[in-house]
Amino acid sequence: MSKSFWHKYQQRFAKLGSHVCIGLDSQLDKLPDSVQKAQNPIWEFNRAIIDATADFATAFKPNLAFYLADGIRGMEALYLSISHIPNDIPVILDCKVGDIGSTMSGYVRAFFQDMKVDAITVNPLMGRDVISPVLAEEGSFAFALALTSNPGARDFFHDGRMKEMVPQWLAQYDESRLGAVVGATQVNDLKDMRLRMPGRLFLVPGVGAQGGDLKAVLNFASDTPEAPRILINSSRGIIFASPEKDFAQTAAKCAKELFEACKL
Repeated sequence: MSKSFWHKYQQRFAKLGSHVCIGLDSQLDKLPDSVQKAQNPIWEFNRAIIDATADFATAFKPNLAFYLADGIRGMEALYLSISHIPNDIPVILDCKVGDIGSTMSGYVRAFFQDMKVDAITVNPLMGRDVISPVLAEEGSFAFALALTSNPGARDFFHDGRMKEMVPQWLAQYDESRLGAVVGATQVNDLKDMRLRMPGRLFLVPGVGAQGGDLKAVLNFASDTPEAPRILINSSRGIIFASPEKDFAQTAAKCAKELFEACKL
């Protein structure tokens, strides 16, 4: 049996002490010219990025949308990329699914059994019917949207009861199976969200291109000094740091800088 996401995450963090999650948001029209003429540009790009940055990553997070956008070729790139990531580094598929019944079970089979990712992101608005199929898959893990980093988060998550209800709802589930997405740009709410969800692993997008405050994340979103339980995701700020042939080397430099900044 393959190791669970929770086991992989804990082992990887113990080895590196890294909070870095590298987002493989490999948008075709943003790829460097040096890979555009490859038979499969996204795969060519991802392979170089993974090889260059793996030493600093506690997780990789491909975003499903960018692979679907390139059709069959893009999906082939996703499968190849997941297979290429070293086995000791957990893979989170950013898909934000949130359906019920056989539909959600279909997503679970596709992502965990076929693609063989270690975790997914989910939209919790349809409640326990979203989570039950995930929990039925042995060793699986999901990050539920709790407070996202986009400006429109205020429509549902930032104001009112949603900010209270999602953490309360999450409390019924084991921390080894379910984490929370908490955006880095929501600086004023980071401390509050951590107080509401002690012990839970946070996936924190928004550091880098979206302007999230890394220091605030480290100060307010961390659980304990011994077990901070945060994965700080940077996508464009790392993978698209250079449009030139040195894109992989530049990505490695940026990943290392985030890795070192997280230790300060």
